[in-house]
Amino acid sequence: GRTRPHHRQEPGRGGGVSDAPRCRLYLITPPALDPAVFAPVLAEALAGGDVACVQLRLKDVPDEAVLAAGRLLMPIVQAAGAAFIVNDRPDLARALGADGVHVGQDDASYGEARKLLGPDAIVGVTCHDSRHLAMEAAEAGADYVAFGAIYPTATKEAKTSAPLDLIGWWAELFETPCVAIGGITVENAAPVIAAGADFLAVSAGVWAHKDGPRAAVARFNALLGA
Repeated sequence: GRTRPHHRQEPGRGGGVSDAPRCRLYLITPPALDPAVFAPVLAEALAGGDVACVQLRLKDVPDEAVLAAGRLLMPIVQAAGAAFIVNDRPDLARALGADGVHVGQDDASYGEARKLLGPDAIVGVTCHDSRHLAMEAAEAGADYVAFGAIYPTATKEAKTSAPLDLIGWWAELFETPCVAIGGITVENAAPVIAAGADFLAVSAGVWAHKDGPRAAVARFNALLGA
């Protein structure tokens, strides 16, 4: 069975720090890519160590481009034991047979996504810096909530900035896993891990790493295992 991002975060498994599940890496594809050129880069990155999931995030491209990228990249992701998640579009996730979808506040609702993809799919929800949105999403059944931007990011226009104490608050009170997103790099990840994030969502921090994506994934894993 493929890894679902929340497999290691089963509810009710003790609350102590010692038995807390370890934080894992959640890769997001670069904002623009040529699937054929990116495929070997992705395979190389995944060879660097444990990755929970990869989110295909292509903005302002035709549906067919997302589907073509998905058809090429999904087998690489799944062969590495990671879940393949499509950004924004439950309909395209379903067409691809992807493991799940990540929806923003301006995209399809959690309910629509769940209805389209069924009970076993991963449905994660962007909650920006909002405790209220996160509680609503968790209550509805989301597999994870995403908070950001943790740090300034060049990858997208961040609408909000999420403080680390928001992650700490969430981790302490709620069983639904949380994903920290926005400007996270090997150099600045330690405080985010310490705050209690279940997943680190990283894009440029891996793809633009000076030693290459594989080394970046290896270094993140060294941090995450510490």
